[in-house]
Amino acid sequence: MTNPFNAERDADRHQIWQRLVAADSDAFASGDWSSIEPDFDADNFEGIRCFNSADPKDWQITFPTLASYRDSWLAAARAFATKQFVGLSNREAVYARTRLDRIDFSGDRALCHKKFTGDLKLTDGTTHTGNRQTLYRMRRGSGGAWKIVGFLGFLPLEG
Repeated sequence: MTNPFNAERDADRHQIWQRLVAADSDAFASGDWSSIEPDFDADNFEGIRCFNSADPKDWQITFPTLASYRDSWLAAARAFATKQFVGLSNREAVYARTRLDRIDFSGDRALCHKKFTGDLKLTDGTTHTGNRQTLYRMRRGSGGAWKIVGFLGFLPLEG
């Protein structure tokens, strides 16, 4: 997958895409948390799980710390590693379902709309499916690097 944002003309979006798509996808497929841990603002992090509901009354702060999110992420990466896709490596499968084409800025804050779509066949005859989206909240830290301060995950994705 190629970064859709030009490194010179749209450096912030390019940097954010590289971290939220390229680095995260590679890390997830290989189960390598250490390669993405620096992308988070650990002191200010929180993760909200939306449980595929558009109704905020169903949402919960499931990850009050980065450590709690890390543990869940690692468990999910281990489970994903057991899947065998037809004609795709696990890394290719992650990339095939991932899109990030909208990043909105307000000063040193960013809201990033990462989407997961598509059905992929597994070698056991089942299908890996489910459309959803995650909204990442980011802030530009010292030195200009963008850090994840939180997200709303497992939001429904229409269409």
